[in-house]
Amino acid sequence: MEERVMRDTGGTTVFGSALIWFGAAVSIAEILTGSLVAPLGFSKGAAAVVIGHVIGCIPLYLAGLIGAETGKSAMETVKISFGQKGSVIFAVLNIIQLIGWTAVMIIGGGRAVAVIAEKYTGAYNSSLWCMVIGFLIILWIKIGIKNLGKLNIFTMGALFSLTVFLSFIVFRGDAASGSYGSMSFGSAVELSAAMPLSWLPLISDYTHNSSNPRKASLVSVLVYFAGSTWMYMIGLGASVFTGESDIARVMLSAGLGVTAVFIIVISTVTTTFLDVYSAGVSFSSMTDRVSISTAAIIACIAGTALAVFTPIEQYENFLFLIGSVFAPMISILITDFFVLKKDHFSESFNIPNLILWIAGFVLYRRFMAMDTFIGNTLPVMAAVMLFAAVAGKTGKYILETRNQEGD
Repeated sequence: MEERVMRDTGGTTVFGSALIWFGAAVSIAEILTGSLVAPLGFSKGAAAVVIGHVIGCIPLYLAGLIGAETGKSAMETVKISFGQKGSVIFAVLNIIQLIGWTAVMIIGGGRAVAVIAEKYTGAYNSSLWCMVIGFLIILWIKIGIKNLGKLNIFTMGALFSLTVFLSFIVFRGDAASGSYGSMSFGSAVELSAAMPLSWLPLISDYTHNSSNPRKASLVSVLVYFAGSTWMYMIGLGASVFTGESDIARVMLSAGLGVTAVFIIVISTVTTTFLDVYSAGVSFSSMTDRVSISTAAIIACIAGTALAVFTPIEQYENFLFLIGSVFAPMISILITDFFVLKKDHFSESFNIPNLILWIAGFVLYRRFMAMDTFIGNTLPVMAAVMLFAAVAGKTGKYILETRNQEGD
């Protein structure tokens, strides 16, 4: 089953990985989340965005590196710490969060395009555009990640050029007057860290079978860091310098029209493709009865249906929930792999690590009630890694002592 996952994900080049992760970074979700940081003003907001992305991208890189070192997909690497059946818990949670993300991305893109299309058609129909985007994502799946090379070069080149143009539009004015609400610096840092954290359970799906997995992991994270930070800055700048948090209306006021539709649709498709494809990979880590592409299409249909029929207005709490689930998980995996050199892959469940993950989840939720300067992720991950390392070293010492006494 493991070999099947590796073959299906395909052997992308390092450049191909860079294109994939630039496409992941350029999204309406990143821009909208950046606009939420506006209460801090541009200087403090930008600092929070950069700090948060550094905090989130370090574990993202380490997660990718584990996949590169082992040749395993993301959910296969989780078995190193939690065992065969223990990893199913995270595979299921990952599929749920990926379908949720698919809905968030599609509804964000659909509504943005509907705002622009309304100017030309006189009708606002976000459901129609959600279905169009969902159809295009399925088309991307059918093309397959191994065959997206030339298409990605064209679409990413176009997105890059249009994003540069959009940046000039956003940052050409002075700060606009108006009230943006309130937000602490720590909350802004956490919102910025949460986005790269949401990619933790995915990155190895696209780098583990690259022509140069280690280099692909580093390049992918660096490209994502640059692209996502840029998108956050555009969202922040749109709120601060234009007084408009709706990026679709900023594009309309700049006269982009059809070009804006292209930016929104393609960026939503290229980002959401990774969500649904990884949902397929996660499903394949549990069973080989359904192909990755079929599972990905089912996830896309489910996410599109949620986007059409469920009124998802805000997703900050969804981001925080993802952080609380996967930050403790990756902390334990990083400690086991890099510090303790432990491998529980052949076990069914690793109960101590599952208990530690639950404790980390509770700790993260408790930290959300506090207002720390550096957010929740860094202190929670540090605490979980420290406890995992101490517990692991202590357990090893006790076991060695018992063995010596037995001899």
